[in-house]
Amino acid sequence: MYWQYANTAGGFRKRVYRHSQGLCQHTNVILAHARVGRVFCCGKLFFSHFKEHIMKRSLQVGIAAILSVALAGPAIAHEAGQWIFRAGVGQVAPKSNNLSETVEDEGITIGVALDIDAGTSLTLMGTYMFTPNWAFDILASWPFKHDVNGNISIDDGINPVESFSTKVAEVEHLPPTFSIQYHFLPDAQFQPYVGLGLNYTTFTSEKFTNIVIDGENLGTLGDSLSLDDSFGVAGQLGADWMFSDNWLVNFDVRWINIESDMTVDGLDIGTVKIDPWVYSLNLGYRF
Repeated sequence: MYWQYANTAGGFRKRVYRHSQGLCQHTNVILAHARVGRVFCCGKLFFSHFKEHIMKRSLQVGIAAILSVALAGPAIAHEAGQWIFRAGVGQVAPKSNNLSETVEDEGITIGVALDIDAGTSLTLMGTYMFTPNWAFDILASWPFKHDVNGNISIDDGINPVESFSTKVAEVEHLPPTFSIQYHFLPDAQFQPYVGLGLNYTTFTSEKFTNIVIDGENLGTLGDSLSLDDSFGVAGQLGADWMFSDNWLVNFDVRWINIESDMTVDGLDIGTVKIDPWVYSLNLGYRF
């Protein structure tokens, strides 16, 4: 601090007073800037918290809107006495290693391991709602066609064992299934359900095909092939998506217990365990 002395005490007091007055003014300016800075910082912090709150609130509102659309929708509740018809495309995908057997014939040992390929066909489903939650469902279809592949080994006791893998047969079947369903959300736009029922599978066509190895036709495994009809339990899981009061898209998955006794030229070969998963995508109408 710089002080300038005057010749008189009065002059000294005036100089001190003026200097003190200047310091006060300068101090007030600093304090004013400090107050403005605090207000600015507080305002910036307030708007930051406010913006964060608005973003969180917007996210909550958006999630609520999506859930309300998915679970509420228009007036689409199931009612007792309604029918739902669905039609689409389905695939029957059997388990692997459907049959493994060894057959002795005139001193020759034949080992057979069969694998049935998946088959695709048109599917039809009819569902009757006897309450808003409980329903009776019928699955029907156009016949499913499957290739039967064989891993075959032949041992005549003299020559080295021969083994090969090739298509050996074709089969077609119908798997009508009757189920009781429970619909969890009959008032919602997305309506999941489960079902449990009984399957009846009948084979409409069974025939051997020529075995061709390295371009050579080796004939067939036999003259006649027969697969018995099958009864088994069936489990179901699916969902309807109602995109209008009457129209819907359906996805359905089933597991079906299918086991059939195989006969070749009148000789019992063994039990073919098919046990497929059945997938279908359908368009449906409710009335």
